[in-house]
Amino acid sequence: MPRQSLPDAAVKPAGAVRVERIGNATLYLGRCEDVLPTLATVDAVVTDPPYGIKENGRRVRSRGTSSARVRRMTVTDYGDFDWDEQPVSREIIDAIRRQSKWQIIFGGNYFHLPPSPCWLVWDKLNTGDFADCELAWTNMQTAVRRIQFHWNGCMRKEREIPREHPTQKPVGVMQWCLQHLPADVGEVLDPFMGSGTTGVACVLRGLPFFGIEKDARYFDIACRRIEAAQRQADLFVSLPPAEDPADQRLADLFAEPQP
Repeated sequence: MPRQSLPDAAVKPAGAVRVERIGNATLYLGRCEDVLPTLATVDAVVTDPPYGIKENGRRVRSRGTSSARVRRMTVTDYGDFDWDEQPVSREIIDAIRRQSKWQIIFGGNYFHLPPSPCWLVWDKLNTGDFADCELAWTNMQTAVRRIQFHWNGCMRKEREIPREHPTQKPVGVMQWCLQHLPADVGEVLDPFMGSGTTGVACVLRGLPFFGIEKDARYFDIACRRIEAAQRQADLFVSLPPAEDPADQRLADLFAEPQP
């Protein structure tokens, strides 16, 4: 499905620099604190805000293995950035919670959030000095759930998907998160979209998606990835259902003989 830019002030929130509509996804280039107040409430927020752990470019390049040769082959240089110097403010976290009925917030252990019976645990099966797991806080009243998904080194899953953001999540992990939302959720917002993985997972699941990203470089990456996911989703929708060979054999068995 082609991308549609929306320059008209009537459809572009005051806080957004640019708006792109790609199928059932609407993406806003701008700061979360500027764009979020202009949007209507949504069913669910699924997001991965900055934790404030100073995950800057130099540190990312140096982690994961003690071998310089292996680092050169497997670790991406994301350049310099400063958006992870401080965690997202309590005011923004509170605004996100007011904006939606349901929330899944990665890095919930870094933010001011109430107790919850349901945390989503991503076990990365890591080695080296990376964290063993990442925790996503939710406001759902169900049990703690865990997924094991290897995401580090040359043996990681989804090796065919380029790592284009220093804190990029696997599509498979975000699809798993979406599965834990209530069945009646009809739309998802990610106010810290990054390279668009939550949007890709939503498109592949057929969920309308809204994303906000302040960095123009990552916004363009998200547009490209979500556009590609939309084409993939459209392909599956357009394919006719495959016939079951067993059904055909049964039909042949009871067919009238031809003269």
